[in-house]
Amino acid sequence: MAASELYTKFARVWIPDPEEVWKSAELLKDYKPGDKVLLLQLEDGKDLEYRLDPKTKELPHLRNPDILVGENDLTALSYLHEPAVLHNLRVRFIDSKLIYTYCGIVLVAINPYEQLPIYGEDIINAYSGQNMGDMDPHIFAVAEEAYKQMARDERNQSIIVSGESGAGKTVSAKYAMRYFATVSGSASEANVEEKVLASNPIMESIGNAKTTRNDNSSRFGKYIEIGFDKRYRIIGANMRTYLLEKSRVVFQAEEERNYHIFYQLCASANLPEFKVLRLGDANNFHYTNQGGSPVIEGVDDAKEMAHTRQACTLLGISESYQMGIFRILAGILHLGNVVFMSRDSDSCTIPPKHEPLSIFCDLMGVDFEEMGHWLCHRKLATATETYIKPISKLQATNARDALAKHIYAKLFNWIVDHVNQALHSAVKQHSFIGVLDIYGFETFEINSFEQFCINYANEKLQQQFNMHVFKLEQEEYMKEQIPWTLIDFYDNQPCINLIESKLGILDLLDEECKMPKGTDDTWAQKLYNTHLNKCALFEKPRLSNKAFIIQHFADKVEYQCEGFLEKNKDTVFEEQIKVLKSSKFKMLPELFQDDEKAISPTSATSSGRTPLTRTLSKPTKGRPGQMAKEHKKTVGHQFRNSLHLLMETLNATTPHYVRCIKPNDFKFPFTFDEKRAVQQLRACGVLETIRISAAGFPSRWTYQEFFSRYRVLMKQKDVLSDRKQTCKNVLEKLIVDKDKYQFGKTKIFFRAGQVAYLEKLRADKLRAACIRIQKTIRGWLLRKKYLRMRKAAITVQRYVRGHQARCYAKFLRRTKAATIIQKYWRMYVARRRYKITRTATIVLQSYLRGYLARNRYHKILREHKAVIIQKWVRGWLARTYYRRSIHAIIYLQCCFRRMMAKRELKKLKIEARSVERYKKLHIGMENKIMQLQRKVDEQNKDYKCLMEKLTNLEGIYNSETEKLRSDLERLQLSEEEAKIATGRVLSLQEEIAKLRKDLEQTQSEKKSIEEHADRYKQETEQLVSNLKEENTLLKQEKEALNHRIVEQAKEMTETMEKKLVEETKQLELDLNDERLRYQNLLNEFSRLEERYDDLKEEMTLMVNVPKPGHKRTDSTHSSNESEYTFSSEIAETEDIPSRTEEPSEKKVPLDMSLFLKLQKRVTELEQEKQVMQDELDRKEEQVLRSKAKEEERPQIRGAELEYESLKRQELESENKKLKNELNELRKALSEKSAPEVTAPGAPAYRVLMEQLTSVSEELDVRKEEVLILRSQLVSQKEAIQPKDDKNTMTDSTILLEDVQKMKDKGEIAQAYIGLKETNRSSAMDCHELNEDGELLLVYEGLKQANRLLESQLQSQKRSHENEAEALRGEIQSLKEENNRQQQLLAQNLQLPPEARIEASLQHEITRLTNENLDLMEQLEKQDKTVRKLKKQLKVFAKKIGELEVGQMENISPGQIIDEPIRPVNIPRKEKDFQGMLEYKKEDEQKLVKNLILELKPRGVAVNLIPGLPAYILFMCVRHADYLNDDQKVRSLLTSTINSIKKVLKKRGDDFETVSFWLSNTCRFLHCLKQYSGEEGFMKHNTSRQNEHCLTNFDLAEYRQVLSDLAIQIYQQLVRVLENILQPMIVSGMLEHETIQGVSGVKPTGLRKRTSSIADEGTYTLDSILRQLNSFHSVMCQHGMDPELIKQVVKQMFYIVGAVTLNNLLLRKDMCSWSKGMQIRYNVSQLEEWLRDKNLMNSGAKETLEPLIQAAQLLQVKKKTDDDAEAICSMCNALTTAQIVKVLNLYTPVNEFEERVSVSFIRTIQMRLRDRKDSPQLLMDAKHIFPVTFPFNPSSLALETIQIPASLGLGFISRV
Repeated sequence: MAASELYTKFARVWIPDPEEVWKSAELLKDYKPGDKVLLLQLEDGKDLEYRLDPKTKELPHLRNPDILVGENDLTALSYLHEPAVLHNLRVRFIDSKLIYTYCGIVLVAINPYEQLPIYGEDIINAYSGQNMGDMDPHIFAVAEEAYKQMARDERNQSIIVSGESGAGKTVSAKYAMRYFATVSGSASEANVEEKVLASNPIMESIGNAKTTRNDNSSRFGKYIEIGFDKRYRIIGANMRTYLLEKSRVVFQAEEERNYHIFYQLCASANLPEFKVLRLGDANNFHYTNQGGSPVIEGVDDAKEMAHTRQACTLLGISESYQMGIFRILAGILHLGNVVFMSRDSDSCTIPPKHEPLSIFCDLMGVDFEEMGHWLCHRKLATATETYIKPISKLQATNARDALAKHIYAKLFNWIVDHVNQALHSAVKQHSFIGVLDIYGFETFEINSFEQFCINYANEKLQQQFNMHVFKLEQEEYMKEQIPWTLIDFYDNQPCINLIESKLGILDLLDEECKMPKGTDDTWAQKLYNTHLNKCALFEKPRLSNKAFIIQHFADKVEYQCEGFLEKNKDTVFEEQIKVLKSSKFKMLPELFQDDEKAISPTSATSSGRTPLTRTLSKPTKGRPGQMAKEHKKTVGHQFRNSLHLLMETLNATTPHYVRCIKPNDFKFPFTFDEKRAVQQLRACGVLETIRISAAGFPSRWTYQEFFSRYRVLMKQKDVLSDRKQTCKNVLEKLIVDKDKYQFGKTKIFFRAGQVAYLEKLRADKLRAACIRIQKTIRGWLLRKKYLRMRKAAITVQRYVRGHQARCYAKFLRRTKAATIIQKYWRMYVARRRYKITRTATIVLQSYLRGYLARNRYHKILREHKAVIIQKWVRGWLARTYYRRSIHAIIYLQCCFRRMMAKRELKKLKIEARSVERYKKLHIGMENKIMQLQRKVDEQNKDYKCLMEKLTNLEGIYNSETEKLRSDLERLQLSEEEAKIATGRVLSLQEEIAKLRKDLEQTQSEKKSIEEHADRYKQETEQLVSNLKEENTLLKQEKEALNHRIVEQAKEMTETMEKKLVEETKQLELDLNDERLRYQNLLNEFSRLEERYDDLKEEMTLMVNVPKPGHKRTDSTHSSNESEYTFSSEIAETEDIPSRTEEPSEKKVPLDMSLFLKLQKRVTELEQEKQVMQDELDRKEEQVLRSKAKEEERPQIRGAELEYESLKRQELESENKKLKNELNELRKALSEKSAPEVTAPGAPAYRVLMEQLTSVSEELDVRKEEVLILRSQLVSQKEAIQPKDDKNTMTDSTILLEDVQKMKDKGEIAQAYIGLKETNRSSAMDCHELNEDGELLLVYEGLKQANRLLESQLQSQKRSHENEAEALRGEIQSLKEENNRQQQLLAQNLQLPPEARIEASLQHEITRLTNENLDLMEQLEKQDKTVRKLKKQLKVFAKKIGELEVGQMENISPGQIIDEPIRPVNIPRKEKDFQGMLEYKKEDEQKLVKNLILELKPRGVAVNLIPGLPAYILFMCVRHADYLNDDQKVRSLLTSTINSIKKVLKKRGDDFETVSFWLSNTCRFLHCLKQYSGEEGFMKHNTSRQNEHCLTNFDLAEYRQVLSDLAIQIYQQLVRVLENILQPMIVSGMLEHETIQGVSGVKPTGLRKRTSSIADEGTYTLDSILRQLNSFHSVMCQHGMDPELIKQVVKQMFYIVGAVTLNNLLLRKDMCSWSKGMQIRYNVSQLEEWLRDKNLMNSGAKETLEPLIQAAQLLQVKKKTDDDAEAICSMCNALTTAQIVKVLNLYTPVNEFEERVSVSFIRTIQMRLRDRKDSPQLLMDAKHIFPVTFPFNPSSLALETIQIPASLGLGFISRV
C-alpha cells in the first residue's frame, strides 16, 4: 500500500510546533497527490491549513494507533520517527508513571525526581532469572541480561550508562551494582558485595558536587569492573576514573558547591577528633563560599560524613589514614584562604605570621617560611644557571590554586587506589561485568577544554554504539535469511579523525603546549589554517577569532580557545611539590610517589590501565630521564590513551546501554519538557537507533503470533495446516507491495507503517463484525420481544373485550334503573337543598350585615381616637425634640464660640499691627455673613416648618372652635349670657388643657403597662415552650433509656462475642507471628550451618576445580542444616566417633547447656526409679500374699462368675459412654439460653435423638457379638471342663483377656470366625462325647448359658428402656420449660418497659439459680459415681492380677504339652508381641544406613506401610527405653536426626524424598507424643497402646528437636515445590491462552517477550494442575497428615498467586480486559481442583484473593465516581500501590477498549489515602506461612507391624 493512501480523512498526523516540538492534528479531508495544502484540525478544535514543502513535498509524520501508544519498546511502534518516540515516552512517563522504556537494545531511563518503590529486594527477586523481554523495562532487567550472558556465553559484559548531569546516571549505576551484589552473593566471608556498594559513598563524597542541574552531580567518569569467579559469585572489583573536574576545587559558579567532602568536614568540625583541623563554617573558606549555596535541601552533611567514615572503615582504610585524608582536605581549605599583598606589579608577599598559611603548614608538616617563599617566587633554569624570580599577585594566586588542585587530584587518585586495593581479590578472576558511569554530551553557552574532552569521549562511544546496533541488525537479518541491504547510518569517524588524527585538534594542542611562547591565540590560528574550509565538520564563528565550531553527531558546539593550553598542560611549580615531599607528615609524600612505587593495586594489574586523573609535576634532578618523559604527557594525551583503552575494553565485552534522560531543568517530579527531552534523545543516540531500525524492517512477528493476531482477516479456506504458508498467502492479498515485508525462517519482517495498516484493517473488520453482530442480535431481541408482546396483547384484548361487553350490558341495565331513581331522588334533593340554602342564606345575611356594621363602627371609633392620640403625641414629641435640639445647639454654639473667640483673640493680638489683618478680617466677615445667611435660611426653613405645624394645630382646633362659635351665635342674644358663656369657655379650655395633660400621662402609663404586659407574656410563653421542650426531651430520654435497657442484654452478648472473636483472632495472629519468627530463626540457623559446611568442604576440596557453568546462588538462599547440627547439642563426644574429627572448641559451647539439662534429668529419673522400686517391692509382697490366699481357695470356679464380671465391665463401659454423651448434651443445652433450642426440631433436639439412636444401635450390635462369643466360650468350657478344671480356668481367663483386648469390631469378628473354625475342627470328637454321655452335659450347659444370656439381655433391655424413658422425661421437661418461657415472654411484652426489664431480670436470676442448683446436684452425683467406679476398677484390677498370677503358676509343663494345638492359638501367639524391636549396639549404623540413608522413596518405600520407617525407629527406641539404656536412646535418636539431614542434603531437590521424610519425621514425632505417657496424648489410645508407653525416659526435649527438624524439612519442601512451580506459573497463569481467541497478541519490538501461544515446551494451566496432582498424590502416598497437606497446598497456592500477581504488576502487556478474563478462568480451575481434592477449607483459596481482585480490577468499569467507589470496596486485599499500579498499566488490546484516565486514578488515590496498608508494591513470594503439626495419633498396633525383607533389617528381631 502506498504511503499517500494512508492520508485519508480522520487520519492523525504530527506537525512541528515551536513550543511543544510536535503537535497532533487530524485530517479533515483525504489527501490527493498534487495537493499543496492539508486541511487539519488540532486537538483543541482549531482548524489549520498545513502547507507542504514545495521542493520535497514531504508529508507530515503519521501518528500510531492508540493501541500502540505506551509500548515497552519503542521499536514496536509501527511508525518510527521522532514525534512517535517523544509521545510514547511522554505517555509512559506522565500517564503511567513508568520511567523505563526500551529502544531496541537501549534502555531509556527518565529521571522522575521522586523516590519510587521499584528498587526493593522483592523487585530484584522478581527480575532474577527472567528474560529481558519477559518483564517491563527496568535497570534490573539490563543487569540480569548482562549477568545471564556472562554465564551463558562465557564473555565479559559492560553496562554503559550515559546522560546529562542530573539525568540519573550515578543512581542507575548504583542500582545495577546493587543487583549484582544481591543476586550473585559473595564467594568469601569478606562480603565483597558490601564493599563494592560501600565504595559509592566514598566516591560520591570526593567526586560529586552540587551544580545548577543536579544536587549530586558526578564530576568525573568511572568504570567499575565487578569480578566474578567460576561459580559467578562476586570476588572483587576494580575502578578506573576519568577526567576529574579539578577546577571545581578552587572555583564554583553561582548556586553551586565544591565537592561534598569539604562541606561534610565543616559540618563535623565540632567533633573532638576534628578539633586539630581548626575548621569552621563553610562560609569562612574561600574554596567553599564562592557559590553562595553551602547547604543542600534535605541533606545532612554531618550524617553523610558519618556514612563516609563508616564506608572507609568497611573498605579497610584505618582511622589514622582517614585522619590523614581529612588533614590534607582541611589543609586545602586553609590554603585557599591564603592572601597575597602586592609589592609592585611584578612581585608580591604574604603577611608575616599569616594564620591560614600557618595552619596549612602545620597540617601538612612543612616549613612556613619555605612554603611562603615558593608561593611568591618561582625558579627559572637555563642551560648554565638558575634564577629565582618573584611573581605577581595574580600569578601567585593562580599558582596557589594550581597547587590546591594538584594536591586534591593526587589525594583523589590515592583514595581510588586504596579502594581498589580493598576490592582486590586474591582469587583468580574468571569474568567481569563493567559498569561505565560517564558524562553525556554537553553544550553550554561557554564551552571549554572539559566539554571538548567530554564530547570527544561521547563521539567514540557513539561510534561504538552505532556499530553495535548495526551489527545486531545485520545478525538478525542473516539469521532469518532475509536479503541484506546496506543501511545508511551516520558514521562519526570523520569527527573523530578531526579530533585525534595526525594534525588533529589534540595533536595541534599538544604541539602548541611544547612551544615556549605558545598561546591560545596562536593555537586557534593554527586550527584555522589547518582545518578551516578543508573539513566540513570544522567551522569558524563569524564574530570571533578565539573560538571554533565542531559539528558533533548530536549538535554543533562552539568552543572558546581561552584556557585550553593551560588546562592541557596542568602545570604546577616544581619547588612547591618539593616542599610537600619533604613533609614530616608521612602520608603526604605517598601522594607524590612515582607510578611504579605507588600503593595502588591498579598499577599491578595485568591490564596496566592508567587513570586519566593523574597529573604529573615537573621532573626532578634526581631522575631527569623518566620524569621528563612522564611530564611530556599532557592531559589531552592521557585522556586519549585512557579513552582508547576504555574502547578496547568495551569492544572486548558485550555492551548494554542505558541512556538517562533529564525531563526538565527545574527538578520537578514527573514533569516532561518536550524540548529538553528531544535534545537529549538526539544527543544520546536513541533517535539514531530508531532511524536505523526504521530504515530496515522494524516490526517483527513470529508466524504463530501473526496468525493469532490477524486470524480475523483470513477466510476459512485460507487457513492451512502450515501456518507459515497461510501467513504468506494472506499477506500477498493484504499488502500488494512485496517490498513492504519479508519472510524469514521464523519471523515476518515489516517495513515501518505496515503494522499500523494491518491494525487498521483488523479494526475495520472487527468493527464491521461487531456492527453485524449487534444488528442481528438487536433485531432478534426486538422481534422476539415484539412477538411476545403481540401474543400477550391479543390475549389481554380478548379477555378485556369480553369483560367490557359484559360490563357494558350490566351498565345499560343499571343505567335505566338508575335514571328512574335519579329522577325522583334529584327532585327531592333539589327541593330540600333549596330550602336549606334559602334558610341558611337569610341567617348568614343577618349575621354578616350585623358583623359588618359593628366592624365599621368600631373602625371609625378607633380611627377617631387614634387621630386624637397621634395629634397630642406628635406635638409632645416635636416640642421635646425641639427643646432638646435648641439646648444642645446653644450649648455647642457657646462652646464653639468660646473656642473661636479665644483663637480669634489670640490672632488679633498677634496680627494687630499687620496689614494683612484687615484683609483677613474682611475675609472672615464675608465668611461670617455667609454663615449668617445660611443660618437665616435655616431659620426660615424652621419657621416654615413651625408655621406648617401651627396651621395643622389650628386645623385640629377648628372643629371645636366652630362648635363654640355656634354656641356663641345662639347665645348672642344677651350680653350676660355671652359673658357667662365666655367665662364658661375659658374655664372649659383650662379644664381641657388639664384633661389633655392627664390623658397624656394616662396614655404613657398605659403604654408602659402594655409594654410590661407584652414582655411578661413573651417571657411566660418562652418559659412554657422551654418547659414543653424539656418535657419532650425527658420523654425521649426516658424512651431511649427504656430501649437501651431492653437491648442491653443483646448488646452485651454481641459485644462479648465480638471481643471473644477479636481476641481469638489476635491471639492466633500473635501465635502465627511467633511461629514465623521462630521458624525464620531456624531457617537462618540452618543457612548459617549450611554455609559453615560449604566452607568446610571448600577448604577440603580446594584443589579440585569445579566445572564452569551457570550456577547461581541467591543471597537469600538457605538450605538444610548440617548433619552435625544437633549432634553437637545432644550427644557427648565419646558416644559418636564420627564427631572426633571436629575441633573440640566448637563442640563445648554447644554441648554444655544440654549436658547440664540431661544431668538434671538423670537425677530426676534416678529418684523416680527409687520410688518405682519401692512400689515394685510392695507389689511383690501383695502378690505373695495373694498367692497364699489363692492356694487356700477352691481351684474350680463356675463360668457364671466370669460371665458376670465380663458383663459388668461391658455394661459399665457402655454406661460410662452413655453418661458422658448425656452430660455433653446437657452441657450443650444449658449453654444455650434461648428456650426454643430444646424444642422438637431444634438442632440440639435432633443431635440428642441421633446420638440416642446411634447408641442404641451400637448397644444392640455389641450385645449380639457378646452373645455369640459367650456361646462359643461356654461350649468350649463345657467341653473341656470334665477333663481338666485347671486348664479350663486358665483358658477361660486367657480368652476373657483376649476378648477384653478386642476393642475393635473387626477383631471381634475375626475371633468369632476363628472360634467357628475351631468348632468345625473339633467335630470329629462328637462321637466320643456321645459315647461317654457328655453330649447331654454339653446340651444342659448350653441351656443354662442361654437362660443366663436371656436374663442378661432382659436386664440390659430394661436398663435401656429406663434410660430412654429418662431421656423422654427430660425432653418433656424441656418442652414444658419452653412453653413456660414463651408464656413469660408474652406477659413481659404486655408490661411497660420499666416493669418489663425488672421482670426479665428477676426471671433470669431465678432461672440461673435453679440451673446452678441442678448442676450442683448433678456434679455431686457424678463425683459419687466416679468415686464408686474407681473403687470397683481397683477391685477388679486386683482380682484380675491375682487370677493371672494364680493361673500361670498352676499350669504345669506337661499340661501345656498335652494340650492339643488348634489354629485359634496362632493369632493369640501374635498378640504376645510387645511392639518392640531389638538390635545390637554395633548394628546401629547399619540400621540407620538401610532404613534412612539408602532407602529410596520411589523404590522400596512405595510398597511400605505409610510411616513404616518411623514406626520401626520408635519400636527400637521403645526397646532401648525398656532396657533403661539412656546411651542407646541418645545415640539412636542423634543418628536418626543426623541421617535424615544427610539424606535431605544429598537429595534435597527431590520432592518425593523431602515429602517422604517430612511424613516420617512427623509420624516419629507423633509416636513419641502418643506413647509418652502424658494424659493429654494417652486419651486417644487403646488400652493396649497405653501399655506400650515409654516407662523410663521423658523425651520431651527430643520431641522439640524433631519438631524443629520437621519445620526445616517443611521449609525445604516448600522451596523444592517453589523451584518446580516457578517456571510454570507465569507461562501457565498469564501467558498461555486457556480460553483460545479471547486476547490478541500485540505487536512487539526487538525485546521479544515469551509468546502467549502454547508452543512445544511451553507450560500451560494443565501443566500446573498436573504438577499439583503429582504433589498431592505423592504426599497422600507417603501418609502425610491431612492437616499438613492442607498447609502445603495453602503454601503452593500462595506461591502461585504471589508470583502471578507480581508478574502482572511488572508487565504492562498483561494488564488488559481479556487477560483479566483468562486469569479468572485459571483461578476457577484451581478452585475446582481444590473441590475435587476436598481442600476448600485449607485456606488456599483465600491466598488467591489478591490475584482474583486484580483480575476483577482489569475487567470492571473505570470511568465514574461510582466505579471508583466500587473498586475501593472491592479491592480490599490489594494495597493502594498495587491498585494504582494496575490502573496505570492497564493497556487496551483492541481499539474498542479505553485507557484509564489520569483523573480517575487520582480519584482512586484520594479515596484510598486513609487506608493504612503496606507501601510495598510486590507480594513477598518467598514468604512461608508458619507451619504447625497437629497431634495425629495412629490406630495401628505396634505389635502387628511386620518388617519386610526388602529393607534388609534381618539383624533386628521383634520382642
